[in-house]
Amino acid sequence: MKAHMWWWEARYYDASTGREAVVANELHIPTGVPVYLALTSADVIHTFWLPSLSGKVDMLPERLHGLTLRADRAGDYRGQCAEFCGAQHANMALRLTAQPPSDFANWFARQSRPAAAPPSASARIAQGQRSFVAARCVSCHAVRGLHEQPAPDAPKAPDLTHVGSRSTIAAGALPMNKGTLAAWIADPQAIKPGARMPGATVSAEQVSAIAEWLESLK
Repeated sequence: MKAHMWWWEARYYDASTGREAVVANELHIPTGVPVYLALTSADVIHTFWLPSLSGKVDMLPERLHGLTLRADRAGDYRGQCAEFCGAQHANMALRLTAQPPSDFANWFARQSRPAAAPPSASARIAQGQRSFVAARCVSCHAVRGLHEQPAPDAPKAPDLTHVGSRSTIAAGALPMNKGTLAAWIADPQAIKPGARMPGATVSAEQVSAIAEWLESLK
C-alpha cells in the first residue's frame, strides 16, 4: 500500500493466478484471517492509522514497513493519515471494508477485471469515455481496458478502472455519485485546495458525460 499527497493506493496481487487489482482510498479484506500490508510513501512521510484495528505505522519514501491486521467482525472501519503531510492532510481518509472470505473473493475477482466497455445502447456513456480520452485524463489516470494508458513517468493519480464501485471520491471528501464526480472533475481546487489535479479544460457537457461514464465503472 502506498500513500500519496493526499490519497491512498492499494495494490492486490494473487500469486496463484497472477491476477492484480488496484484501488484508491479503500481497502477490502477477508474477515477472520491475518492480512499483511506492505506500507510505503510516494512523497513525504505519512502515517497509516486504523484506530479500531491497528496502531499507527509510518509510511516513508523508498522504505517498506510491514503491518499485520485482522478483522473478526464484518463491517466498515475508518482510517486516516496520522502524520501532518501538507495542506490536505485532514482530508486524507481511508475506508476499510472487512467482509466474509467468499464476499472478498468475489470483490477481488471483479476488481481484477478490465473496465467494461460502454453498453452499445448508451451513447451518453460512450461519449463520456471518448471525452475522458480527449481531455487527456489518461495522462495521469489508468483505466484498464482502455487502449490509452499513462506513460511510466507520468504523474501518479488514482486508478479509475472500477471507480464507480467505491463509496467515496477524493479520499473521503465526497460521496460517490455522478454529481460529485462532475463537481470534482470541474474544479477539484474548490473541494481540496492544493490537490494535484487540475480543473477541467472541457465543456460542462463533456464533464457531465465523463462523470456518467466513470460512475458506470463498477
